[in-house]
Amino acid sequence: MIVVLSKSAGSHDKEMLRIYLRDRGFTVREQFFGEDEIIGASGKGVVDIRELGLLPGVERVAATSKPYELVSRETKAEDTIVTVAARPPLPGVMIGGSRITVIAGPCAVESREQIMETAALVRESGAVMLRGGAYKPRTSPYAFQGLGMRGLEFMKEAGEAQGMPLVTEVVSPELALQMKDLTDMFQIGARNMQNFELLKKVGGLGKPVLLKRGPSATIEEWLLSAEYLLAAGTADVVLCERGIRTFETYTRNTLDISAIPVVKGLSHLPVIVDPSHAVGIRGKVSSAALAAVAAGADGLTVEVHPRPDEALSDGPQSLYPEQFERLMRDIQALAPVVGKELLRTPHPASIRSFHGLPPPDGGKAAGQKPVAFCGENGAFAEQALMRAFGEGVPRLQVQSFPGIFDAVLEGSAIAGVVPVENSQTGSIHENYDLFLRYGDVAIVGEIKLRIVHCLIADERAALDTITVVRSHPQGFAQCKHFLEKYPHWTLEPVTSTAGAVASIAREGAVKVAAIAGEAAALAHGLKVLKTGIETNPLNYTRFVIISRRLGDRAVVPPSLGSGAPNKASLVFSVPDEPGALFACLKILSDRGINLSKLESRPIQGKPWEYLFYVDVSVPEAAGDFEKAIGELKAKTRDFHHLGAYRASL
Repeated sequence: MIVVLSKSAGSHDKEMLRIYLRDRGFTVREQFFGEDEIIGASGKGVVDIRELGLLPGVERVAATSKPYELVSRETKAEDTIVTVAARPPLPGVMIGGSRITVIAGPCAVESREQIMETAALVRESGAVMLRGGAYKPRTSPYAFQGLGMRGLEFMKEAGEAQGMPLVTEVVSPELALQMKDLTDMFQIGARNMQNFELLKKVGGLGKPVLLKRGPSATIEEWLLSAEYLLAAGTADVVLCERGIRTFETYTRNTLDISAIPVVKGLSHLPVIVDPSHAVGIRGKVSSAALAAVAAGADGLTVEVHPRPDEALSDGPQSLYPEQFERLMRDIQALAPVVGKELLRTPHPASIRSFHGLPPPDGGKAAGQKPVAFCGENGAFAEQALMRAFGEGVPRLQVQSFPGIFDAVLEGSAIAGVVPVENSQTGSIHENYDLFLRYGDVAIVGEIKLRIVHCLIADERAALDTITVVRSHPQGFAQCKHFLEKYPHWTLEPVTSTAGAVASIAREGAVKVAAIAGEAAALAHGLKVLKTGIETNPLNYTRFVIISRRLGDRAVVPPSLGSGAPNKASLVFSVPDEPGALFACLKILSDRGINLSKLESRPIQGKPWEYLFYVDVSVPEAAGDFEKAIGELKAKTRDFHHLGAYRASL
């Protein structure tokens, strides 16, 4: 049983609670659990929970049916998001929530040159944390045991050079304190999952911990080991499924995919997967990794070596750099299908460049400013915002799409998230036109969000009591087949899907439902009557991220990560003469630039004249793109370069 103390609880209140619980047969322990101060009560005592909850200093009581109290979702219903190394020069890396975090590196640190090379390679492909063993518990006493503290020093140098926090295995309580300042996250290996003295020591140091499941451990045993860590003092534990020992011998272990949804149902802690140790065969690692993402894993830890055939440890299961790069592209493509986004973090060089730009307000740190979106809490735009910038980013709600552009230009927001296209209903022309009105705003990124519509109503409502349904007109269009089953419902269009949900919450309406995303229902305390009511499940909305132009470049928030742009958006008109548009398209073709979108829009105030909106690829040879832009400007009228950015697959 967990007693969460109120912020106003005094020393007298705490002492009275301790006496109250001990008198009723409980063993009492006290600690902090995240931001909450708690009293844990264990044993065979008996107490009236309602009476306990009314005592001075008590905020709430969580009585769990599980032996792992702190780990249990009964104690904490919302998902825990673990943040690793939020300190200069490293960006904080979040594990859990709406993004997929990828950790990569060699099995073991073999030399300074090897770890520096590997860190640069995996960083370039998109990994955000660096893994590597300095101390290696090996089955054979004659196998490579690691470089020890010297290896950790090499690893720290590589991590700081690439802006990647470190995770490395600790193998004994004696080493934990020595390693504390050289790593950002401790790893408890599979062999040490039930080394309880090690768990207590590491948990007491307060750093984030990656806890691997033992090869023969049940899920409950795994969670009880996590309980040791939380009970010892750390609030940041990530569970890692790495395969269990079964009768199957074809792979190194058997990856327990089912453990991912099971554990996420039992515990609030994030769960990642180590496909390298799970299968032990290089050619099978990527398939296992993608299966883990599809099953709901919050991230992956993958072994990568620049020359696996020369590796001193686990070479047969280590990916070549080109294999890892391909895996990262596949994860990026799969992530939106499961409602997530691949986490990207900035390279230290891009952070320095970003903060070297003059801030719009002349002094306030740009990284502390909010990101603007249009709509109520729970809106699809807010979900896209969190995918791009993380759950913890400050957010600025505005009432209109022009309000997003105004906030960015005025400097009250560092960036904005704007919907521009839906896979079913096409472009949102109003927002495309805004780019021409706001010439000092540029596109710096994009997010593609899968749109899953729900029918949402008051807790007291049921399908047969609904008479009115509210939503944005596009919500109605995207759920046409579902709505045709209820012809007696009156459809009331509103300005946003989340706004429809908010209106029901404000009015307490029982006979009114809304079509929106599940996040809007959670944000406003309503229930989902039916989920997945969209006509076509392949329903995506493309959002672009906008930022302010400063001279000939745009401010790219570090949260969007690093990497050269591979996509650009252009707008232009052409002279009224034969072959004018063809000549423009030929410029792109001759330069090897792929055209992914071409759409025309009437020019306001000029009947029968049109603007062409174009999305193109940016080739790796930047000079080819710049030359093509120069040639297009000479051939077109009203040319606008809306921005170059990293495409979301």
